[in-house]
Amino acid sequence: METMRKITLLMMAVALMVVVPSFAGAQTATGTLTVTATVNSSVKLVFNSDAAGVALTGSGTNAATLAFGNVSAFGAVGAGIIRTATATTFTVSSAADVNVTKANSVSANYTLKAQLGAADAVNTWQVGGTTVTSAAQATITATGAYAANNNFPVAITIPFTTANGTVISNTINYTATAN
Repeated sequence: METMRKITLLMMAVALMVVVPSFAGAQTATGTLTVTATVNSSVKLVFNSDAAGVALTGSGTNAATLAFGNVSAFGAVGAGIIRTATATTFTVSSAADVNVTKANSVSANYTLKAQLGAADAVNTWQVGGTTVTSAAQATITATGAYAANNNFPVAITIPFTTANGTVISNTINYTATAN
């Protein structure tokens, strides 16, 4: 009888050990997080130095500088500068590459437009052979090739009447739009 009592007590102790931890354990909860995203197509424009032109400061970005330095109608010109002259003006130009890439788009090509940041009543500005002003955007190309360095030379035509030491400065704002 004593053995039976010990076995019963032992079984009760084991049962309590099994049952008690299940009541004393940490409480849990579950949940579900739904994640959504909508992919939009996009384009990116950067300026790259062209081997035939003046090296751009900030090449590989969308905010570069083309610094012609000192220019004149006659005499030596800096590396990468092409100069032409008429009877009353001279033009300095440099190759400048525009590289437009696309993502998540079926667009075959892009339209590139340019516009001067400020009016210039004295000098004539061109991008890729197209005159640009501050009045409105000018179309440089309607069929730009993606992911390629497309050379659109920048040119400034300066009158012979411009005073020595005159600083010429402006910005050209480019816009690439997927077709």
